[in-house]
Amino acid sequence: MQLVVARIGRAHGIKGDVTVEVRTDEPELRLGPGAVLLTDPASAGPLTIESGKVHSGRLLLRFEGVRDRNAAEALRNTLLIAEIDPEELPEEEDEYYDHQLVDLDVVLADGTEVGVITEISHLPSQDLLIVERPDGTELMIPFVEQIVTEIDLENQKAVIDPPPGLIDDRAEIASARDAEEGHAAEDDAEEGDAAEDAAEGGKA
Repeated sequence: MQLVVARIGRAHGIKGDVTVEVRTDEPELRLGPGAVLLTDPASAGPLTIESGKVHSGRLLLRFEGVRDRNAAEALRNTLLIAEIDPEELPEEEDEYYDHQLVDLDVVLADGTEVGVITEISHLPSQDLLIVERPDGTELMIPFVEQIVTEIDLENQKAVIDPPPGLIDDRAEIASARDAEEGHAAEDDAEEGDAAEDAAEGGKA
């Protein structure tokens, strides 16, 4: 099975190093020296990692045969793809490979359908589950245990407990509630004004 593990960014320096956007929770395993990776586009690879280092918080890689800035820049935006055994599982109990999560049904704790996971976005700060809703729109769900409360691979579902506003319909409900409260406040204010007018009329 193929798994996208990184995207090549801009060239760094003049000796062939490139920055990479990591898309795996196991960069030491997938992006270590000696790893042979397929590419998208396929014409750019396969690429063998010669060395890697962290510079200013970014991972830099150097590939065999890439020796100058021009060659490195030519690889920009290339996806790096690892071949993995589909039965292989992450070392940590609460970790998952992207292919295990894609196509899971996303539901609320009461069983309400939210959508289907179509992609995992690996950002520097956190991972996001990209969820396609039944109407075709997309949601981005932070993949943190406070929100994604359960991953049930056996039943092919992910249970979430989203905060208000994360899911559109909840935001709409909140907006409607706020609007109703606003109308109620306006009604109270109007009643207060009427009472004041009546009181002033009585004094006159």
